[in-house]
Amino acid sequence: MSLCQYSIVFALLFVGAFGYGDNELFLPLKTLQKMHHKHNEPSCSSQKSRSENGAIILEIKHKDYCFRSRGDLNKRLQKRLLADDIRVRSIQSNIKKISSKQVEALSQTTTTQIPINSGVTMQTLNYIVTVTLGGRNMTVIVDTGSDLTWVQCQPCRLCYNQPESLFNPSISPSFQTVACNSSACLSLESATGNSGLCGTNLQTCGYLVSYGDGSYTKGDLGQDHLVLGRTSVDNFVFGCGRNNRGLFGLASGLMGLGRSDLSLISQTSGVFGGVFSYCLPSTEAESSGSLIFGGDPSVFKNSTPISYTKMVPNPQLFSFYFLNLTGMTIGGVAVQDSSFGKSGFLIDSGTVITRLPPSIYKAVKAEFLKQFSGYPSVPGYSILDTCFDLSTYEEVNIPTIKVHFEGDAQMEVDVAGVFYFVKNDASQVCLALASLQYEGEIGIIGNFQQRNTRVIYDTKQSQVGFAKETCSFM
Repeated sequence: MSLCQYSIVFALLFVGAFGYGDNELFLPLKTLQKMHHKHNEPSCSSQKSRSENGAIILEIKHKDYCFRSRGDLNKRLQKRLLADDIRVRSIQSNIKKISSKQVEALSQTTTTQIPINSGVTMQTLNYIVTVTLGGRNMTVIVDTGSDLTWVQCQPCRLCYNQPESLFNPSISPSFQTVACNSSACLSLESATGNSGLCGTNLQTCGYLVSYGDGSYTKGDLGQDHLVLGRTSVDNFVFGCGRNNRGLFGLASGLMGLGRSDLSLISQTSGVFGGVFSYCLPSTEAESSGSLIFGGDPSVFKNSTPISYTKMVPNPQLFSFYFLNLTGMTIGGVAVQDSSFGKSGFLIDSGTVITRLPPSIYKAVKAEFLKQFSGYPSVPGYSILDTCFDLSTYEEVNIPTIKVHFEGDAQMEVDVAGVFYFVKNDASQVCLALASLQYEGEIGIIGNFQQRNTRVIYDTKQSQVGFAKETCSFM
């Protein structure tokens, strides 16, 4: 899984407030600070959904802004960046473990769209959507780096606090248990890394999922009626969590969008053709994007053409989405490094800060500093080591950052994904990129750099697409 939580002290609501050049972005700092200090009461109750041209569209929001005041946001920064680092290290460790074991695994008819929201209101920097399971609305974290969808269930032995009622299978007329000899139970090992837990009751298949940041969920597999927008999915297999602990914020559970047989994408492939996409909004409570199931591009609101790159096959890590990153440009200048194109990068909605191999990061940092010169530097912050004091500036010009993939596909990093504001007064603002520890580790494209981009995952054609889009559910 790729679950990390952080706090961001900066958000973009209106693209019109920022200037764009071919190689520079103009960032009015005072405008951003005023926008951040708005004290609108956040609300994350039941995100919206709609159908459009056969697509199901769910509203998606950032999770940290739900059900709490924003006054303590800064205090969480250090803890969450450290948690992100722990998660990334765990991903690298698990990749090595899986690779050493040589684990072998592994007609679009409808489209649906639901809102995807910033999870800041729910105390995490991941993103959330609302679905209906067994007749009850559930707000869950969106995660492309894990497979099993789960929610907290009654009776619960150990559950963290959530504002929504716990899922109660005993009052759902469509709930069924999953037996130990079922294909779903047998699929747990490839989906979660752990085999099904079968005791004396062979009619109940237990599960355990441990995540990279130390979080975990343990319970039983169940089947129930799932509704995404207006599209129904019968006999959807999910985890009924009876023992859950970790950095899930206040979400009711997690939506697994990986590629194994138990993921939501695989279970709905007959309906949506194995295609989904998202546009991740900023962290402001008012900002929302969309999670779209199905591949009809007419429902997208992209402002640039979609460019596709093929997924890199990896039989040992088949449930992850790997891409071949062939280069990066800073302010239109190509970064020179021999490591480009030599190993697959993982693209992930749950990792926050993009991680680059040390040699690539060193080259990117050097070019960025060359172009972003004259601004006073300050000490680094946690995993971020390139920081500035911009508190005396009304506006700064920052070089554009573009990530290039095989097949001439590219992702232009939105202005919201370039800088990480550590302090409200802009006296400590850091380049939102970090280096991996070792050269041989897997690079990761995190959600901070994916903001205001339409990212399309097509598992049938084995490709991922990118296009600029101002995230809005409307």
